[in-house]
Amino acid sequence: MAYPVVAHQRIAALAARYPQAMDVIIGVLLALVYLLAVWDGKPESRHPGRDLHIWDGVAAVAIVGFIAVRRRWPRVVLVLTVVATAITIAAGEARAAQTVTAAIATYTVADTFPRRTAWLFGGSAAVLLYGASLVWPGPEWPGAAWWERGDLGLFAGVGMAVALGDALRTRRAYLVAVEERARRAEQSREEEAHRRVMEERLRIARELHDVVAHHLALISVQSGVAKHLMHSKPEQAETALGHVRDAAGTAVEELGTVLAVLRQHDDPDESTRPAPGLSRVPDLLDTVAAVGLQVRYRQEGQPRLLPVAADLAAYRIIQESLTNAHKHATGAVVELHLSYTRAGLTIKVTTPHTTPVDVFSGGTGHGLIGMHERAAALGGTLQAGPVAGDTFAVHAFLPAPNQSGAVR
Repeated sequence: MAYPVVAHQRIAALAARYPQAMDVIIGVLLALVYLLAVWDGKPESRHPGRDLHIWDGVAAVAIVGFIAVRRRWPRVVLVLTVVATAITIAAGEARAAQTVTAAIATYTVADTFPRRTAWLFGGSAAVLLYGASLVWPGPEWPGAAWWERGDLGLFAGVGMAVALGDALRTRRAYLVAVEERARRAEQSREEEAHRRVMEERLRIARELHDVVAHHLALISVQSGVAKHLMHSKPEQAETALGHVRDAAGTAVEELGTVLAVLRQHDDPDESTRPAPGLSRVPDLLDTVAAVGLQVRYRQEGQPRLLPVAADLAAYRIIQESLTNAHKHATGAVVELHLSYTRAGLTIKVTTPHTTPVDVFSGGTGHGLIGMHERAAALGGTLQAGPVAGDTFAVHAFLPAPNQSGAVR
């Protein structure tokens, strides 16, 4: 049972690879069937046998030619085969080979063109051939009425050819549509994966900027203090160098936490340290106070646990704001105000101007951009700029509805 299946698959593969050659082979076979039917017909049959004439050779060549070019000019071939078959019916020489050729031509039209065109041409061919069999009936209908002499087999054969061609064309179109949908789905998955990779890169870049910018700013300031006090006040210089060491150590730890997301899940020693959040604000205030930045911290509402993303964003916004204040407003008293509401968390950092306003927008601007992106990613808002009076304010709102009521 397996051998016929394999043979069928091989023939189908060859037909798909060499369609023109297969058409020629089919045409030759039909031509041979036609010539054999003419030469070896039974005396008692509808078409008794006779000697072959030159017109039989012309008909055989026409059959081969029609089948060979049917894919290139399907409608023209259909018209010619129907006319040729009708002529043979009128001459009383219609054979099965001509009928099969007309059916193949009809199938080709139905397999190539839309349904409306297929049924228009196929239906016309069926009606014309059936009409020809009514007008020129065979000798086997000696006493039948004219409406009883038609060959319904012609009508049914051509109709089945149209139905088969239309069904195969529809199935092929369906498979093409399925493949196209699969290709688009795969492309969408690749685009989504690429988008997520870019978002992750941006998030990591923001994390690296926040960590490095904050601690390098502290290290820079304290290094300058240590250099200035090295000879006059060595004790204070030593304290400043201690702050430099602590800031560098903290930076290394936070960099390790950020870069841990790049590791595979099965990498050894994967960091499990949680991302920084509002619980580390007191440590942050102690750090900036140690380097000379005075912060007046005020909190309203009942503190509660925020979602991880909102908690991290709030910490980074506060950290970046205090870093900018430390770089551009040395000696000033910074106001940090946190307000918990049912809708979320409001952060306000106010810094007196001790330098021109445009200093706060100097440099690369990545800090302010990063804060805006963090707030926008959570559906929140952030405004940063000069306000009434001689102050610079960062005002952010991070939506975090109070659902559990958990207290920090």
